[in-house]
Amino acid sequence: MNVREGGGKFQGDQVGPTEPPLIQRFRSWLEPAPSAEDAARERFFTDGLVVLDTNILLSLYEYTESAREDVFTALEAVSERLWMPHQVGLEFVRGRRGTLESRKAALDTSAKEVNQHLTKAVASVIAARNVVVRQLAKYGAALDVGDELTKVISDASVKDLLLKNRELLKAHLEGLKSQHGLPQGLAGPNDPVLLRVAHMYGDRIGTQPNDSVLRARIEEAVDFRFPNEIPPGYRDFGKETPMKAAGDFLLWEEVIEHAQSLPTGSRILFVSNDTKEDWYESRKGSGDTQRPWPMLFDEVRKRTGTELRIETPSLFYAGIKQFLHTGLDANTYEEIERISSAQDIPVGEDEGTSLVTVHSATHLAPPRGLATEASRAIGLTTTGTQAALKSSAPSFRIFQWWIIGVTAQLGRREASASEVKIDIAAAVRGDKPTHGQWEPATRLRPGDWVHRESCWIASWFIRLLHELPRSDHDVLRSLAAQQAEANRSDSD
Repeated sequence: MNVREGGGKFQGDQVGPTEPPLIQRFRSWLEPAPSAEDAARERFFTDGLVVLDTNILLSLYEYTESAREDVFTALEAVSERLWMPHQVGLEFVRGRRGTLESRKAALDTSAKEVNQHLTKAVASVIAARNVVVRQLAKYGAALDVGDELTKVISDASVKDLLLKNRELLKAHLEGLKSQHGLPQGLAGPNDPVLLRVAHMYGDRIGTQPNDSVLRARIEEAVDFRFPNEIPPGYRDFGKETPMKAAGDFLLWEEVIEHAQSLPTGSRILFVSNDTKEDWYESRKGSGDTQRPWPMLFDEVRKRTGTELRIETPSLFYAGIKQFLHTGLDANTYEEIERISSAQDIPVGEDEGTSLVTVHSATHLAPPRGLATEASRAIGLTTTGTQAALKSSAPSFRIFQWWIIGVTAQLGRREASASEVKIDIAAAVRGDKPTHGQWEPATRLRPGDWVHRESCWIASWFIRLLHELPRSDHDVLRSLAAQQAEANRSDSD
């Protein structure tokens, strides 16, 4: 490890000649949380190297078209000082599809929820009417009043009334899709967001570490830093592979290595939406503003002789307006805040997201014990299935999230208010699935599936049936078939 012991005095350090060594050595721990009022902040925006975390770039796919254009204009104000670590580039290129699918799935799931709620509303109104009709028949003197009430509040009239509301609500959801401004199928190199990001960075992209360096960094993260909770990235400890667990640390080491090539006293502005406790010091209950871990700044100073500043997206874009005079529309600021907040919603012990899909499920651990609780609600208690519910293998992660989602959807268990939305189906009814990997139900034996000619089974579910005990197959197939029917009814 190339450690630079010197580094001298930095702008913003304000180290006085008479300060005791203890104060000088631990000054980072004595500084307040970064804010817009910091006197030293302007120099980071006017001459500092700017490093955007992956989540900042992936957010470009979540903004509306007008907000995206606004954000690009702001980023282009610092484009000549942008530098992209190889790890960020890899995560960005690989993560685009998942971000787009998550947005589409969230809107599709919302449409299903609208149908579910309105269907329940129809049933509730009719049930309320029937309560009154029964009492009229039992205690009323005029027996024809109940018949008249049934005509006035008919099943058809209730459905027609709520149909107008459904069309209004769905129109707003369709409007959100059109505001996105991105066509479907952007996985290829012609993706307009990808192209614009590529032109904005030019050749200012870090080189890929060789295998020996990569191996050494992963070992340092997994064997030393993470067990000792040394930031950044230790909250990812326990992901399905060491390389995925070490993602934040690999990014960090690239920034350190690049900073060592800069002149002593240079500045680096790192922008990220990740404010978990492996980046930010936990100060709950203290009344103080959350701040990045001081040891991050100390490490950069010690190893590179440069000065680091860490900012969230909203603070960063406000800084661009303040110091570079490139402002964002007020609606864009609001959109940045909303999307940043949505990325902070916790799903499991690893990451945060507002919706779990087949794509995201493979690398997200569900809340501890929830999949087991859901499986017991439907009688899945065999040893093999319980082992699958605790496995970190990607295929079993999909199974775990599906069990959690389908048992709640079909009313087999009561879901808590804190549970996230899950959009994972094991089967669908129809002529052809819209997206994903599906196989015709005719692959299964006639006695194993109803509606074999009009059903499609998810490839992951077929593989799952080969790996789980046969004694659980009937329950799983029944759940999948019921979910397919429920989803089909919701879309009608």
